[in-house]
Amino acid sequence: MTTTDEALRDRPLTLLQPAEQRVPFVFDSPHSGRTYPADFLAASRLSRQAIRKSEDFLVDELFACAVPCGAPLLAANFPRAYLDVNREPYELDPKMFDGPLPPFVNARSMRVAGGLGTIARIVSETEDIYGAKLQVAEAFDRIEALYRPYHAALRRLLAATHVTFGFAVLVDCHSMPSARQGTRGRPDFVLGDRYATSCAPQITWAASEFLTDLGYAVEINKPYAGGFITEHYGRPDNGVHAIQIEINRGLYMDETTLERNDHFARLAADIARFVQRLVSIPDAGLAGSQPLAAE
Repeated sequence: MTTTDEALRDRPLTLLQPAEQRVPFVFDSPHSGRTYPADFLAASRLSRQAIRKSEDFLVDELFACAVPCGAPLLAANFPRAYLDVNREPYELDPKMFDGPLPPFVNARSMRVAGGLGTIARIVSETEDIYGAKLQVAEAFDRIEALYRPYHAALRRLLAATHVTFGFAVLVDCHSMPSARQGTRGRPDFVLGDRYATSCAPQITWAASEFLTDLGYAVEINKPYAGGFITEHYGRPDNGVHAIQIEINRGLYMDETTLERNDHFARLAADIARFVQRLVSIPDAGLAGSQPLAAE
């Protein structure tokens, strides 16, 4: 049995913080991790280049501009292909494991069916990651060593923000392929608020307006309405708002070579302008009417 890479166990996440948090915003990048354990790569059927196709390439770097604006940025150091924190803790596919899973595992979610559970089966929609079945203990080791510290850190950030400002806004940062197989190209940005259930509408519409003003095409909740993080932490009635943002990878990278393209610097500058405006939106009505429930 292999265990979680020691480098990741010692440092599963990176937290960038301003000297003083000046705004009620928290940013996180759960899929930009790029520390690939050697034993994971050895167990994969795929090349290192191929397995990186599910990575939110440099999204943490693109949103590092939040820190000078007075907001913290939390980023996973482990890759999504190794462990996905934008899932329930135990969304696991029984077919991937050598042995039975405990009864509390959610083995029937749509994400598991699509091969994208907490321990992913595929990348790039069709490419299987593993050449053999995994031990059940391996999945639970990754969850304990990586998933739990990430969410514990995110909960602490949101709770501290809520205490300080009376409300908190989580911006969950991602990237998306420029086009899905067999479909037309995607918009430049997709904002997800779980169909207006995870954050106040004025946040979503302000974000859309700011990006549109910068010249970008924006969709809301299509094709991404937000994943587990948005759904789990977004509680507008308690004054905790969560919005997901997806960036079209074609705007800033070569999706074949996994390198920055000539437009990276321009996009980074535009995201900095966007973040600066977003963290300055009026706070009327964002505090919620219910007390923040303990996790």
